[in-house]
Amino acid sequence: MQIEKHLFGITPEGKEVFIFTLKNRSGMEVDIITYGAIIRAIRVPDRKNESGDVVLGFDTLEEYLGEHPYFGAMVGRVCNRVGKSRFELEGKVFRLTANEGANQLHGGLKGFDKQVWTANSRKSPDQVSLLLGYTSADGEEGYPGTLLVEVEYALNDQNELIISCRAKTDKATHVNLTNHSYFNLNSCEGTIYDHELMIDADRMTELDRESIPTGRILPVESTPYDFRLSTPIGERIGRVEPGYDINYILAMEPRELTKVATVNDPVSGRCMEVLTTLPGVQLYTSNHVNGIQGKGGKVYEKHCALCLETQFFPDSPNQGSFPSTVLKPGEEYEVHTMYRFSR
Repeated sequence: MQIEKHLFGITPEGKEVFIFTLKNRSGMEVDIITYGAIIRAIRVPDRKNESGDVVLGFDTLEEYLGEHPYFGAMVGRVCNRVGKSRFELEGKVFRLTANEGANQLHGGLKGFDKQVWTANSRKSPDQVSLLLGYTSADGEEGYPGTLLVEVEYALNDQNELIISCRAKTDKATHVNLTNHSYFNLNSCEGTIYDHELMIDADRMTELDRESIPTGRILPVESTPYDFRLSTPIGERIGRVEPGYDINYILAMEPRELTKVATVNDPVSGRCMEVLTTLPGVQLYTSNHVNGIQGKGGKVYEKHCALCLETQFFPDSPNQGSFPSTVLKPGEEYEVHTMYRFSR
């Protein structure tokens, strides 16, 4: 078990960005950069014991500083969408920066994905971990309260990557963090149509034309969104043009770390299980990734990867029937997600 640190680049403001590589004894490696707390690479063996990178990303900091669809980033203060870029909390209306029409997406114009985080590494007999910290100022992107955020990436010898998010605030605010990695278990070659997906959820949140929840909860049964049995992603994706982008309801109450999804790639033999304490997971099939040049010169196209973003539900600050994302002084936000790889 080891962790390595190197300079990845320097931002236009002169801030150093480092890349950390976590390595276990089972042949798995994870690259994380301190800009955006981004997972840059996950290298895991296939059925032939050949290592391959299974997430989309870039080779240079300059590419991450440009426009891209949140490749591998930690997004917040509130991930997904907040309708009309506003919410009411404790009798006061807060107006957020809009960055997707009238709505806010993934924390606004300069969310957590565009910040340089502090970093400290830890090593124990059982795992290596990287602790990333960021202080979000009161009023940043419209949110109340100074928020102290810590994200821990931990890797063990069971090829499990555990992501733990913690936060504290000095004023009541909303918090909903997720990691936005794009997975293609066939070493990021081709589409994910043949990837077989299982999501242990029988309900989803209905969306309006702007992808904002209506508040209604719909059954997945008899719809193209039903992945309760492992199904090739390409089998029904043509019925939900431009592709999947929906929140599945896993639970309505806090719970222990629970397996909620499995992805199998029949070509490489790789399997990824997703476990989380969170109540929802967003399935997104890179519907708007068109001709982006990524690592090693690979060109990423539509449906080349899938995201399984564990989260509280979209627009929770405006939906009283959804699990609450309110964090108050004296409380601690703490959520956990695990990506477990096998072959």
